[in-house]
Amino acid sequence: MVLEKCIKESFVVIGKEGSTDDGKDFIQKLWKNANSNFNEVAHLAKKDDNCKILGIWGAMSDFSRSFNPWERNFSQGLYLAGVECKDNSQSPKGWTKWIIPAYEYLYVKNERSDTFPNVIKYLQQNSISLAGAVHDFNYPETGKGYMFFPIRKL
Repeated sequence: MVLEKCIKESFVVIGKEGSTDDGKDFIQKLWKNANSNFNEVAHLAKKDDNCKILGIWGAMSDFSRSFNPWERNFSQGLYLAGVECKDNSQSPKGWTKWIIPAYEYLYVKNERSDTFPNVIKYLQQNSISLAGAVHDFNYPETGKGYMFFPIRKL
């Protein structure tokens, strides 16, 4: 497991929102809904110089929408399955816009099912506290997935 550090300024994600209260497999259902209706938000997505989408996010927050970590040992909270969008974007009907605060993150390639607990264990062993909710990130160009662990709010 290779942890890297980065700073990411505040950014916008527009997606389909749900919560752990929605039951088992709610995240998969959100992604199915977001992917099947992506054409409704594609024009809002941030793109690189080659017009490639910069990022797909599984953004998370506690129920207060304060972007704190999920509650009850990371088992309860909100999830937004979406795409990183231009800052001034307005969410279309049926979509939700979150403005993720600026943080310093530790991030790691998400290649194993135990990535999350392994990083949490590492943070605890090194006396590093989470400063916010963990987010899933997928870089569309490579298809590689990462987990972003906020360690300092900017």
